[in-house]
Amino acid sequence: MMLKLFKENIRIAFGSIKTQILRTVLTVLIIAIGITALVGILTVVSALENTISTNFASMGANTFNINQYENTVRNRGGNEREVINPIISYPEAVAFKNKYKYPFTETSLSFTATSKAEVKYLDTKTDPEITVVGVDEHFIANSGLETTLGRSFNQFDIDNNTYSCIVGSDFEKGLLKDVNPIDKIISIRGARFKVIGVLKEKGSTFGNSQDLRVLIPIQVARSLFSAPNINYTISVMVSKKELLDEAVDNATSTMRRVRKLSPVRDNNFGIGRSDDLINRILGITKYLGWAAWIISVITILGSSIALMNIMIVSVTERTREIGVRKALGAKRSTVAFQFFIETLLIGQIGGLVGIILGILLGFAIATAMSFVFVIPWMAIFAAFATSFCVALVSGLYPAIKASKLDPIEALRYE
Repeated sequence: MMLKLFKENIRIAFGSIKTQILRTVLTVLIIAIGITALVGILTVVSALENTISTNFASMGANTFNINQYENTVRNRGGNEREVINPIISYPEAVAFKNKYKYPFTETSLSFTATSKAEVKYLDTKTDPEITVVGVDEHFIANSGLETTLGRSFNQFDIDNNTYSCIVGSDFEKGLLKDVNPIDKIISIRGARFKVIGVLKEKGSTFGNSQDLRVLIPIQVARSLFSAPNINYTISVMVSKKELLDEAVDNATSTMRRVRKLSPVRDNNFGIGRSDDLINRILGITKYLGWAAWIISVITILGSSIALMNIMIVSVTERTREIGVRKALGAKRSTVAFQFFIETLLIGQIGGLVGIILGILLGFAIATAMSFVFVIPWMAIFAAFATSFCVALVSGLYPAIKASKLDPIEALRYE
């Protein structure tokens, strides 16, 4: 009986919606705009978070780097003075690698030799925008990189300073297009390098292409690129995640010994864990989520008022109809439920339209910005819940007002 009554109320609600189609469409659009803003922004935020997690997870979840960094300290006068940490020189980097013997770790040394190299192959050359990185045999594994063709550097390549190189994936689309890159000879600063591997495509991170790189043995890079004050990066990968914290502490004390820091002095170097970096950046994206909610709440507040208005007008226009129903024996609860179902349907239609538009908008933005798109299930759930709450709040007063109408007065209404 209850199910039959519910179906009848839905049928009546759809009939009422059809009779005032223009106002209903406008109300649905107002609700949809708010839901679109919510779902669209949350979709983009989810895609951004997924992209960041994917990019930085490739660095290795159990990896940390030791590098130069700048910080500020406060003196007694309350003012801030900038302290610039010294660069990590090659002797310091080598000393650290030799002294750091923590179990289940691999230490890699690297440096960016140049970001403006011109690379030649036969009669073809690149624009001077190629990054050349001097690396050792552990760099690729510690950086979460993979080779799609060829192989990585081995101990022999590094110890014997072979003129071999590994190129980024963009070389297959440009300089080494339509040829098998392996064993081809490319020229960098007049030095001839044999290509032994091609890196898996990484894309761009914050506008910097990760696929326009050439990796060469670190000592060869030092001989070709002898700029002063070269800053080296020390990367450590811990094979057992549960040892990561202890490994970082041990690395800190080892680097302090290398730099001969007294116990009272602060560290003059930085240690950055890949998981900390991910968490810091993802912490920033939550503000975008809050912005989505604020924008949506403002819009949805307007749609709630519009929906309540259309239902109050509907009650007024259908006063005689309500009077007839009550005269025929309809209960107050039945009349109230009828109007409430109508409001709920309008709210859910608006929510559904908003969800579809929001996902399409989020997908378009994510695609345009090269983010990894994911279906935002949490945003969809939030949108359904929000549209339901809008209908609940907006429909309550009109439904109660309709149920309290006096049948005799309602029948006299013109």
